[in-house]
Amino acid sequence: MKTALQIILLFVIVGLGWLVYKSVQEPIIFQENYDLRKAAVVERLKIIRDAQVAYKATNDRYTGGFDTLINFVKTGNYKITKNEGSLTDSMLNAGMTEKEALKLGIIKRDTVYVSVKDSLCKNIAPEELEIVPFTNGAKFELGAGTIKTSSNLVIPVFEAKVPNKVFLKGLDEQYRINLDDEAKQLGRYPGLKVGDLEEANNNAGNWE
Repeated sequence: MKTALQIILLFVIVGLGWLVYKSVQEPIIFQENYDLRKAAVVERLKIIRDAQVAYKATNDRYTGGFDTLINFVKTGNYKITKNEGSLTDSMLNAGMTEKEALKLGIIKRDTVYVSVKDSLCKNIAPEELEIVPFTNGAKFELGAGTIKTSSNLVIPVFEAKVPNKVFLKGLDEQYRINLDDEAKQLGRYPGLKVGDLEEANNNAGNWE
């Protein structure tokens, strides 16, 4: 009888130990996986943002369709301005401006065209631009439009986003729900996004 009680007690101790270990490890494991997935999604959103900025530089607007954006990345070029030369400290101390330096030829500016694919998508195929990392082919939501500022200026905007429930699928559901609830209480989007369709935010990401 005594041996049986000792065995039962041993199982109880082991069980309690496992529950304690699990309660400590679960949030750590979730956070590690969350950080890993978040970093990959943020990196992809940054590339989308750069592609949209290049697209707007060429077309004076953003696109709300990945088909258009991907085709632009594959085949498009956009112009950048390269500066040659610079003002020295003595020139700056003498009050010379960049505009004056340009007139004198001290600084030269050239407009060149570069491949969007070669400059923005060196590490991924253009077709992967719309795919959310760590998912089985889930796609980012993409939209574009215009908004009117308080000074009645109409400006183009875009937004690319993915909810937590998509890129965190497969991880502990309760911890994900907690993240969503926290974001909603703070009036934030429960996921990761860049840009905004309702306000001009200079294409900022909500992780920044």
